[in-house]
Amino acid sequence: MTNVSLAQSYLSKAQARLKVLQLLADERAWSDVVCEAQEVVELALKGMLRQVAVEPPKIDDVSAILREHAARFPDPVAARIPRLAEISAWLRKEREFAFYGDVDFIPTEQYSEREATRAREDARFVVETAASVIPERDDIPPAAATEADRG
Repeated sequence: MTNVSLAQSYLSKAQARLKVLQLLADERAWSDVVCEAQEVVELALKGMLRQVAVEPPKIDDVSAILREHAARFPDPVAARIPRLAEISAWLRKEREFAFYGDVDFIPTEQYSEREATRAREDARFVVETAASVIPERDDIPPAAATEADRG
């Protein structure tokens, strides 16, 4: 599998999971919205990195890697890197509490619609940005995908 096709796969997964955030919000599962939004963001950002031939590390927050390789992205996207990195770091920090909680932190009681709305909006922003970098599967012929991966 090429970097481009793997990037497309990550974007496709992020887009599908983005739709799940609305279902979780409809159920008022605020902590689950935050948790799932982190996974959406992680997939989209790792897809972006793969698209520009950067092998993403197997960590949840790739904000430092994004900043390091900002120059590889087109100018309009590079200008968004600080916000993308901020979103990645925030959701990574929240994910663990949103998923597991702690003795004195019950996720279903601590997260509100406000945090869930922020997480959904941030995830949407990241996925839209990723979609502007990663070509649709139908937009890139197989031979071009192979050349793009080498370059």
